[in-house]
Parts: sequence; C-alpha cells; structure tokens
Amino acid sequence: MNDQPNISRWFVRGILLGLAVVQLLFWQPFYGHFYAYLTGTILTHIITRQWHVALLSILFFLFFLVPLSYRKRARWADYGLVGAFFVSLFVEMYGVPLTILFASKYFFTPGVTLPPNVVEFELFGVGMGMDHAMVYGAVLMALGMLLIILGWHSLYRQSKRPGFARDGLYAFSRHPQYVGFILLIVGWFVGWPTILTVVFSPVLIWKYIAAARSEERYLVARFGRAYDEYRRQTPFLV
Repeated sequence: MNDQPNISRWFVRGILLGLAVVQLLFWQPFYGHFYAYLTGTILTHIITRQWHVALLSILFFLFFLVPLSYRKRARWADYGLVGAFFVSLFVEMYGVPLTILFASKYFFTPGVTLPPNVVEFELFGVGMGMDHAMVYGAVLMALGMLLIILGWHSLYRQSKRPGFARDGLYAFSRHPQYVGFILLIVGWFVGWPTILTVVFSPVLIWKYIAAARSEERYLVARFGRAYDEYRRQTPFLV
C-alpha cells in the first residue's frame, strides 16, 4: 500500500498548523492591526479614490477566481455572490472606505499607534505598505491561488479522459480548489478586517463548503461505487 498520499496530507496539515501558530507568536501586531481596522483608526492611513487600481483588481479576480464549481455547471447566483464580494471589497480598499468610515464614527480611538509596515511597494503607481498581518494574509492568498491553479491543471488533464479527477492535488483532497478559495477568503479577512469581510467571509466559506457537498452528490450519482471508494480514501478538504 502506498503511504505517500498520507504522508503528504500530514505535511500539508503541519504547514496549516504552523501558519496558525504564527498568529500566536506575533499576537501584538496582529491585535493592533485588527483593532485599527475594526475601529476605523486606520482611516488616515488608507488609500482612497484610486479607481484604476480598484477596477483592475476587480477584473483580475472576477476573471481568475469567481468560478465556484469545476466539475459541474455553477449557478449564476453563486457567481453573483462572489462577484459582489470582490467588487465591494476593492471599491472599499481603493475607492471609498465606507465600513471604515462607519466604524470610525462610533469607535474611533485617537492616539492609537498603528502597526509598522514590514513591506512597502508601488502598485500601478500607488504607494502601498503592509504590516505583519497583511503579509500573513498575502501568504494565505498566495497559497490559495496556487492550489486553485494546480487544481485547474489537474481538471484540465482529467477532461481529456473518462472518469473524475483523482490525481495531482485530488489525490490528497477531494476539493483542493475549494481549500484554495477558503485560504483566499481568510487571507482577505486577516489583511483587510472590516465590517464587510467580517460579514462576507463566513458566508462565502459556507457557500464553498455547500458547493463542494452539492458537487459530491452529483459525482456519486454519476460515478457510483468508484467515487464512493475515492471518498473513503481521500479527505473532504485536508
């Protein structure tokens, strides 16, 4: 019996556990980050009215990340929910920060020291900075995007032969792309923790899990015992 998939799964779980521990090691900058954003204290340090950055970001994520279902056709309602999240997110990030303005009206605390930037760069001519929590969120998003890309590759290869995807990432997880999307959402929440992401993030995560379960019912109906056997051997997510 080949133990390589099991070893790889535990390796991945170890990486995810390590990422969770990072937050405990750097709890002070993480706390400062969340406090600043959720109270609106960050208001004087954010980027506004950079509509070209907002538009390009929206187009990129809608084109690359919106699809919710990969083994059967997604419903338009699914596209609309995720699309609304990215549109509202980038409008708030680079256009008009409505939820931060709302929070600052009621919770703003003057004199709070913001976490220092550990990375600074320019994007489309706009200077940006990232503190510890934002870098951490960017790492989660990068991992999520990598899973999505590799999952697409496995599904593309599978589309040329009969059956369902069960090699590549699908040998370690029944829904690696959904794991990628969940990491992406959690990364956005950590990097940009406003009322918008507090409300949307759990809804979208629930939506992806529901989509995965719906997809599984479709695959069981189509492939029967073969998919049941694969399901017994491979974890749902990780």
